Amino acid sequence: MKRVLYVVLVLVLAARVGAAQTVRTGVLVLGNGNNAIGAAIQSAVSGAKTVVVLPGEGFELSPLGKGPHSGIAAEFLKRLKADQFDNATANKVLKTWTDSLKNLTVIRNGNWLKLKRSGSGWSLELKDKRTIKAQVMVNADKSGKTDAALLLSKPAELWQAFGYGDNSYRTSIAASQHPKDGQAEFLSLDRLLNPLQENLIALDPAKESFAAGQAGGATASYASFYKLKTSEAKLKSIQGELINYKLDLVPFTDVSQADSNWKAIQFIGLTGVLKASLSPGNVLFLPEQQVTTAEVKEVIKAYYYKAQIWFDDHADPQMTIGSTLSLVCVVGNKALKSTEEELKKNWKTSYHFKTEFDPQRVITRREFAVLAHEYLKPFNVNIDKTGRIQR
Repeated sequence: MKRVLYVVLVLVLAARVGAAQTVRTGVLVLGNGNNAIGAAIQSAVSGAKTVVVLPGEGFELSPLGKGPHSGIAAEFLKRLKADQFDNATANKVLKTWTDSLKNLTVIRNGNWLKLKRSGSGWSLELKDKRTIKAQVMVNADKSGKTDAALLLSKPAELWQAFGYGDNSYRTSIAASQHPKDGQAEFLSLDRLLNPLQENLIALDPAKESFAAGQAGGATASYASFYKLKTSEAKLKSIQGELINYKLDLVPFTDVSQADSNWKAIQFIGLTGVLKASLSPGNVLFLPEQQVTTAEVKEVIKAYYYKAQIWFDDHADPQMTIGSTLSLVCVVGNKALKSTEEELKKNWKTSYHFKTEFDPQRVITRREFAVLAHEYLKPFNVNIDKTGRIQR
């Protein structure tokens, strides 16, 4: 009897040891640079259980480049309390930060032997005999070891110049400026996904970026959290998540996150309802500039059938506060009087406008962006992966 109990006890202990050697997680991040930091932190704060495996003792940061910075990069600089940093100081800040995130596990000196598919996910075998099993992997490894193990070719160029030559700017999940020439760039969700490899997000090791990592982390977390393939990731949900975590998706250089209307301007910027003025190194929203009918007419008609009738009846060259109110009420099926009263109440309290509410005055781009976002909600209209409106 004692021998039987002894055997059972040994088997139970062996099972527990075996279980302890397998770490199960939603998202696995490989790498130790800016891409990896952004991906790991965003994945964790977006709700996915996340493990980041560092090849050495700490992170190896690259210069953040020209500002303005947003999202995790801005938060990092805020915690660092400086624009310039050395690697040791940066790692102290990052250790305090990552240790505070309950969904994030950092494995240091995580040398690994084998990386392979495990069902629709991934399995990573470490030299210390632990195995990490993950649903989604973010390849932020700049050494090339991961690419070699999976026989992956060099990832395609992720970033593209920001502009209005087509509608792809509407699919942006990160924005930045090129470190050399200051050219405004954006990262499209479609470019981030690998059609030949589900549940794998490969970031460009030649362009270490907190923003790209943050976009990859949000995408990986979304797939993991909702038990989906990465190809099933919902663009609008990911964009909304990233804006909520204060990442610029449209690289406006004249509207900072300190602006009380930053979020509404980002959402409207993504829709193209108000387009930026482009010049080398600058993407200007021009928030205090007046709105002309011509600049918003065609795009709003593209979003809403009812807008066609409204614009047919309103030929004034400029949009006033009153005509904008009329537009949002007609298109949004809202009562004019009650909407006007609501708008008056919120004008300076909720929207923090410094101007007076005057229906006869020509509306500014800032005011139009907030009203369009609040009452028309064009961001909620579906688009395809090229940015084309689908109604």
